[in-house]
Amino acid sequence: MSSKISRRKFLETGALAAAGLTVVPSSVLGKSMGHAAAPSDKLNIAGVGIGGMGFANLKNLESQNIVGLCDVDWKYSQRVFDYFPNAKRYYDYRKMYDELGKSIDAVVVATADHTHAIIAADAMTMGKHVYVQKPLTHSVYESRLLTNLAKKYKVATSMGNQGSSGSGVRQVVDWISDGQIGEVRKVEAFTDRPIWPQGLMTPKEADRVPKTLDWDLFIGPANKRPFNEIYHPWNWRGWWDFGTGALGDMACHILHPVFKGLNLGYPTKVQGSSTMLLTDSAPTAQMVKYVFPARDNLPKVAMPEVEVYWYDGGLQPMRPEGVPAGKNLNDQGGGVIFHGTKDTLICGCYGVNPWLVSGRKPNSPKTQREVTLSHEMDWVRACKESPANRVETASPFFEAGPFNEMVVMGVLAVRLQSLNQELNWDGENMQFTNIPADATIRTIIEDGFKITDGHPTFNKTWTEPVNATEYANEMIKHTYKNGYQLPAMP
Repeated sequence: MSSKISRRKFLETGALAAAGLTVVPSSVLGKSMGHAAAPSDKLNIAGVGIGGMGFANLKNLESQNIVGLCDVDWKYSQRVFDYFPNAKRYYDYRKMYDELGKSIDAVVVATADHTHAIIAADAMTMGKHVYVQKPLTHSVYESRLLTNLAKKYKVATSMGNQGSSGSGVRQVVDWISDGQIGEVRKVEAFTDRPIWPQGLMTPKEADRVPKTLDWDLFIGPANKRPFNEIYHPWNWRGWWDFGTGALGDMACHILHPVFKGLNLGYPTKVQGSSTMLLTDSAPTAQMVKYVFPARDNLPKVAMPEVEVYWYDGGLQPMRPEGVPAGKNLNDQGGGVIFHGTKDTLICGCYGVNPWLVSGRKPNSPKTQREVTLSHEMDWVRACKESPANRVETASPFFEAGPFNEMVVMGVLAVRLQSLNQELNWDGENMQFTNIPADATIRTIIEDGFKITDGHPTFNKTWTEPVNATEYANEMIKHTYKNGYQLPAMP
C-alpha cells in the first residue's frame, strides 16, 4: 500500500475491496491476544436468527467468512442455507458457540426481540464482536447489561438501526447543534406501523408444530405456550412475550435523530395511552409522552427540558403551521417534527430527507463522522481495529443502549396506563418512584364482544389484579425461564 494513502482513508474507501483478499489468518496475527486484525483479513462471522432481517445483514457481510448459521426454523431459513452453503447449520445458538466459539470473531443477532440480549451477552462474554438488530433488547435492564458488557469486554458493537449511518441523521444533528432551529422544547414522531397483526386475543387453539421448527428454542427464556401459526414466522412482533410492538420495531429508526440531536439521556417522566390493551398482544395504536430534563447547553444552542411524543397505528400529530397542504409527512414509514423557537425541522424515518418549514437551506458545518461504508461493513471496520484506536460505529452500544432504554420505556408506559398517572422514572436505578404501594394492574384476556338484540355488548375477561410495582419491575428486568440465565451486570 502506498505510504501516501492514510490509514483512515484506506479503511473508509478500500475496506470493501480489501475484505476480499486472502491473507494470513487472524489467529496467526495474534488477535486472540488483543491485537487488531489487518484491514484485509476476513472476519469469521456467525448469524443467529437468519430467516428475516438477519439474511439482509448477512448478505451485506458476504465479503467476510460466514461460518455459522443458526435459526430455530430451518424451513424459513432454507434460502439462507442455500446462499451460504459452506456455513455450518444449527438450531441452538449455544451449541454453535460451543462448537465454533474459538473460530468465530463476530456474531450477528436478528432473532425475536426477547432473545436478543442473552444471545448477544453470551457472545460478548466470549470476547466476540456483536451486531444486534433493533430494538437492541426487550427490556430496560437488558439494554443496560449489553451497554456495560460492551465496555467491559471492549468489543465492537452496533445496533441495526441503519439510518444512523445515513446522511439524514448527520444533517439533523448538524442543523440543531448549529442553532439553525433554535431551542427545541417539543418533538413529535410517528410511524405507519404496525403492518403485522396486533390487538389480538390469545389464541385458544394449538397448531401442530412444524417438523422444521424447534418451538421450545423459539420461546427461549419466555413463558412456555402452545404453538400457534399467529406467532411465527414474523408476526411475533405483536406479542408482548416476544416483541415490543410498533414502538419497539420503529422507534429505534425514527427517534434516533431525536436522541442524538438533542443529547437525550434518561427520561424523568413518561405516560402512555392506547386502544384496548390486551394481556398478550400490543395494541393496534398507541401514544407515548416522554419528558427529558434540561441538558448541558451546546456552544450555539441551549438544551432545555423537552417533551417527546410518539404516535403509531396510523395516528399522526397535527400538521405544523406552514407545512404545504397536501404534503405527506410520512417519509419511508414515519416522520419526526422538531418544534424549534426559530424554525421547524421535519425528517422522515431513518432521519431521511430533513427540511425546514421556512424553506431555508442552511449551510451548517459538519460535526458528525461521515460513514462511507454500509452500516454492517462499518461495524466490520470497527471489529478490525484495536480497542485503543477504534473509531466507534454509527450506533455503538454506549449510545444504542441508553437510547433503547428510552424506546422500551415507552412500552412500559403503555402497559402501565391503567394507573392513570404520569410516571416518574429514576433512570440511574431503573425504577419508577411514584407508583402507589397498593396500586394493582389488571389486563384484558378477552373482550367478550357480541351483538345482543342489535346492540353491542362487552363481557370482558380480566386477569387477576397484581401489585403494580411488582408488575413494572418484571417488565424492567425479566425473570428468565427454562434454564436461561443472563451474565451478571458488570
